[in-house]
Amino acid sequence: MADSDERARNIEVVRRYLRTFVTKDLAELAEVVDEDVEIYGSGAAVRGRRYPEAAVSSPGLTVLDQQIVEIFAAGDRVVVSVAQTYRRDATGATTVQSACKMYRLAGGRIVQFWGEQDTYGLLRGLGLLPDEPIEF
Repeated sequence: MADSDERARNIEVVRRYLRTFVTKDLAELAEVVDEDVEIYGSGAAVRGRRYPEAAVSSPGLTVLDQQIVEIFAAGDRVVVSVAQTYRRDATGATTVQSACKMYRLAGGRIVQFWGEQDTYGLLRGLGLLPDEPIEF
């Protein structure tokens, strides 16, 4: 029973973290993300809660909707696929960005995460890149 309690708690922590992209609640983010969180993705490795805080607070972008497509917990890990609808505030353009993330938790907080998101699709959908194939 303890394993299912830990899985349920870890899933709730990740849901709370993801929800901060909609609410922009940095106090809640601080409750669920370790100050020295390790972050891996998009070819980079960084450390510190200031990175997810900056992502949540992105000026000019608003997350209008969030759909957790799938969430799975095992041990101290939670894997999630998510689709977020963003609005570019300057133009009103909206688009959906998909992402897959894996989180490691300790003591009820996120201490590491890895993942990738469709940044190219987000930028195209918001009119920040041409809506045509890139020629290499």
